[in-house]
Amino acid sequence: MTAAPPPGLDRLLSDPTRLAIMSVLSAVDWCDFAFLRDAVSLSDSALSKQLTTLRTNGHIEQQRKYLGRVPKTSIRATEDGRRRFLGHVEALRDIVERTPRPHDS
Repeated sequence: MTAAPPPGLDRLLSDPTRLAIMSVLSAVDWCDFAFLRDAVSLSDSALSKQLTTLRTNGHIEQQRKYLGRVPKTSIRATEDGRRRFLGHVEALRDIVERTPRPHDS
C-alpha cells in the first residue's frame, strides 16, 4: 500500500521542465520569452509547447505586443499559478522531511 501524496502536489508540475519554468516565473513579475527560453535552456518550439500547457491549465498568462514589426511575448505566473507552484514546492519539502533516515551507527 502506498502513502497518499501530500496535499498541494500539482501533477502538472511533476514535469521538471514545467517546474523550472514556474520557478523562474514565480521569481519575477513579467519576463520576456527570450529570457525564459535561455533561463530554462529550451528551444523556442519546446518552450512554446510547455507554455501552452501551463496557460491552458491557468498557471500562466501571456501578452504579445509588437515593437514595430517585431513581436514581443511577455509571460507571467498567474496568482493561482504562483500559489500552486508554492504549494507544490512545500509538498515536495514535506515528502523529503517525512522520509525515514537510517539511524546513525
